[in-house]
Parts: sequence; structure tokens; C-alpha cells
Amino acid sequence: MRMSSLFLRTLRDDPADAELPGHRLLVRAGYIRRAAPGIYTWLPLGLKVLRKVERIVREEMDAIGAQELTFPALLPREPYETTNRWTEYGDNIFRLKDRKGVDYLLGPTHEEMFTLAVKDMYGSYKDLPLSIYQIQNKYRDEARPRAGLLRGREFLMKDSYSFDVSDEGLQASYDAHRAAYVRIFDRLGFEYVIVAAMSGAMGGSASEEFLAVSAIGEDTFVRNDAGTYAANVEAVVVPQAGPVDASGVPAAHVEDTPDTPTIDTLVASLNANHPRPDGREWTAADTLKNVVVVLVQPDGARVPLAIGVPGDREVDPKRLEAQVAPAEVAAFEEKDFAANPSLVKGYIGPGVLGEDKESRIRYVLDPSIAEGSAWVTGADEHGKHVLDLVLGRDFTADGTIQAAEVRDGDPSPDGNGVLHTARGIEMGHIFQLGRKFAEALDLKVLDEFGKLVTVTMGSYGVGVSRAVAAVAEGTLDEIGLCWPRAVTPADVHVVATGKNRDRDGDVFAKADEITAALEAQGLDVLYDDREKVSPGVKFKDSELIGIPTIVVVGKSLENGVIEIKDRRSGERREVAVESAVDEIVDEVRGRVAGAGA
Repeated sequence: MRMSSLFLRTLRDDPADAELPGHRLLVRAGYIRRAAPGIYTWLPLGLKVLRKVERIVREEMDAIGAQELTFPALLPREPYETTNRWTEYGDNIFRLKDRKGVDYLLGPTHEEMFTLAVKDMYGSYKDLPLSIYQIQNKYRDEARPRAGLLRGREFLMKDSYSFDVSDEGLQASYDAHRAAYVRIFDRLGFEYVIVAAMSGAMGGSASEEFLAVSAIGEDTFVRNDAGTYAANVEAVVVPQAGPVDASGVPAAHVEDTPDTPTIDTLVASLNANHPRPDGREWTAADTLKNVVVVLVQPDGARVPLAIGVPGDREVDPKRLEAQVAPAEVAAFEEKDFAANPSLVKGYIGPGVLGEDKESRIRYVLDPSIAEGSAWVTGADEHGKHVLDLVLGRDFTADGTIQAAEVRDGDPSPDGNGVLHTARGIEMGHIFQLGRKFAEALDLKVLDEFGKLVTVTMGSYGVGVSRAVAAVAEGTLDEIGLCWPRAVTPADVHVVATGKNRDRDGDVFAKADEITAALEAQGLDVLYDDREKVSPGVKFKDSELIGIPTIVVVGKSLENGVIEIKDRRSGERREVAVESAVDEIVDEVRGRVAGAGA
């Protein structure tokens, strides 16, 4: 690639719409350009990185015997209606009609199409196990596309599916895919963690995510020091607290607590006007906070839900959303209070909550709230709270829900130490789907006894375009991108510092010669052969573009040497011109062999 003719324009300034460091650098370095919100054009350098990620994914999928195919992106409505996902997706998919008024969608995911393809072609247990995959653009109508390639409306994804007769076969397929994913992400060269995850609306049993560890990630995960537990916060299961003895708790009593619509004002009022008999101060953890939200069902129905959590905790929106999917969570607004007059804003209590209570609103509690525990909570009257209200004695709930926030220092659910939170970018997700889609679409085969049995499935996704962004975010520095060798758009960036071939002919001639020799050795070279461009601009571009090895052919040529620079470490060394090509080839291939990527 010659920069004098390469379709590339680097930018000195950050683009106004780019939020994250990697996004800014990908645009500035000429890898991608924004076409519309959440939609990007892949320019030549960016496409080379994307194709290298694809190649790694494809090699590891092929290595476990998975077979590649490609489905259309434009899909008919009927299969998605059969599984109810035409409705469940709501506004999150692109829908369109042809000239005859027939409904279609742009594929957000292809479970239905994979299932129907196997149903159409296979009918015996002898045909299974089977794993098939595609690498294809997906489309989702994100309400707020952001973070560049990390949350777009069009994105490239590898999705694969396994088909087995038995649960044991599904486990084997799942294990094979999991091992392939470990190899994929090891080769991509960024820090990642495997965490337990929610299956959500997809259903199924086992579910794990592969997260790129990143402070800018949208996902929060937890892990313990022992390394025995890691989970997306949405999947953390807080154990049900054991019952406690309430025999010494006085009868519940309502007290005046004027102007205390928040936990902080309530705690202050309690300590000022209703001191505890044991002498310690009231804290937020002594209060029961009742949060009411609205669940918006895929068909548009709005159903209130009340959640009780300790007053020192908040309801985590993502944990709640994972529990109620495919419904979406909306705020309980003034119009909802007007429609539910038994709810007193700021003073809501269990007295009116529950499917068999006045409000008829389902009431669920955080499992940390033990039967027999006593609380201060709303008395369903303005300016009043009830004290010593005991679960099981004075109030009940309709169930429990895993929706309270998870914090640093919380006990690890496996009993080994405490949890620590971190953030990550979801790069891959693997599910044991089970028979949900096979049953909906009637995928059955004859078993060894001639009996029809429903096939069990696994689902395995990798965000290919997202991986480019994750690698960029995980490896950049303050001056530009720093690609790992496994995905770099070129092996070597040769910089000829001259500005004019007539005046600096020796520099350009030697740079031409080195570039040709490196290419003859099978290396991909980005050669900055631009004239009328200052050495300073060329150096800055080489740092911005981020190819691992930078070779500078310039003034030192008079002394019979050129400079080799390691982009990541910044280390520079001079080598004799006569041995330069061998030294560069050894450095590139030595690093590839040493890193395994």
C-alpha cells in the first residue's frame, strides 16, 4: 500500500460526534467514516483489520468442524411471527414492506433461519451433531446509537448454532465452541474475562459472556479475589436470606415523619424524633424502599411492578431489565400515580402493594430481605412511616426479584470472599438454547429407535466489527492506535522522510527498495511515499495509524543506517542498511511467533 495513492485522509482534530478514545482515533486515522448515526463506512485500512478479525474467527470455527453458510439479511416475517419475536422485538428491528405490502425485516439475528434450514435438509439422528455458522451484517434499530462501532445499527457478527439429539450432545457442542472462543480472544490480543450471563428472552440454560475488560465498557461484571466466581451483574444471584427471629420485635406502629419523601430525609427524621431503643443510629439499611416501575410489554400493554429493596440500595436498571425481558422498563409517571390513587408518592408501603391488596400491583422483594426482619417503610399516608414492620408477620410479597444493585465488597455468591466490580465490552455470548426454537418451528428428527425427537440447540455469537473497536480501545495510547500483530492492517510502516524525489532521491530509492524486498518476503507494507509532506507529519501519521513496526528511512542513510521503531514501546534502534530487511523480517516474524498472534 502506497500512501501517495491510498484512499486515506488522516485528521488532526477529533471528530465532534466521537465519544470514546478508540472511536476518535479510528476516524482520525482513516479507518472508518460515519455514514449516518450508528452506521459506518469501512475504509481500506479499517477493512483490512476487519477482515483479519474475520479470518481469526473463521479459522477457529472451522477448526471445530463448524461449516460456514450465509443467509440473506432481508428476511420474511413469518418465521419470526411463529416464534413471537416479530412482536417481542418491538421497535428494535427494521421492518419494511415490498411493493405488494408483504412484511419483511432486516435480520437482527438468525435463529429462525438456521432452525428452518436444518429442518428442511435433515431428518435423522445420523445427520447430527451439526454446527453451522455465518459472518454477516446484522441490523438493529438502536434508539440511541453511540460509542462508534460498539453500539451501531449495522454491525458484522459471527453467529453459529449447534444441533444435537441429546442434552449430552449439546454440552459437548457448547464446550467445543467455548474452547474456540478462548482461542479467538487469545489471538485478538486484549484482556478479556469469561462471566456467567443471563439467557434473557433467548431462553435456555447455561449462558456465558466474553467481555473485553475496559473502563469504557457498557457492561458491569463482578469477580472475586479467589478467581472462583465471575458474572455479569445481571446474572448475579443473591442468595435468599435465611429467616430471623422476630419474637422480640414490638408491634408495628405508625409514626409522624413529615417532609420525609426520600431515604436521607427519613433517616434524619428518625434519628431526631424516633431514636432506636438499642442506642445506635438509624441508617438507610434499616429502611425498606419501595420502587414502582411500569413494564411495557411487546404488545404495548403497561403493567406496574413494585420492587422492595433495602433503603441503602438502588434498583439496578440493567438487572431489572434482564429479569423482565422481553418487557421494557419505564418510569412510573404522574399519570400512573393518578391512575393508582392508593399509592402515596414518597410514602409507598407494603400495606397497599401486592396482587391481593388495594393497588393490585405485583410486589416483589430483594432476596436479601429475610423473613422475620423488621423495617421502617412507607405507611401509605403523607408524612407517615411505619416502624417495626416485620416480613411474614405484618406483610408479605408476591415473590422475589434479582434487581438490587451489586456493589464492591458484597459477599461472593459462591462463598469465597467478596466481589469486586469492573466494566467490560461484550465481545461474545454463548447459550445453551435448548429446545425453544426447535419446538416453535417443529424441528424434529428420528432417533435410533425410529421415534421423532425434538432437536436441542446452542447459540454462539461474536461481534466481529465490535472486536475491532474493542481491540482499538484496549491497545491505544495517548498518541494513537497500537494494533496487535494479529489484526494490524500491515506488518510494517515504512516512512521515507524526504519531501521531493528530485532532491531526496537516495532516501526514496532506498525506501522503495526496502519496501519491495519486504513485500517479496511476504510482509504487508504500508509505505509513506508522499511528496511535499513534512517528516513531522509523516511521523505523526505513523504513530496515529498504529502499525507495530515503523521503519524510518531518512538522514541517517548518509551513515549507512536506518531506524526501526517499535510503536508500542517507543523503542528505537538503528540497523545497517545491508541487513535492514532481514532484521525487520525477523522482528515481525519473531513477535508473531512469540505472541502466538
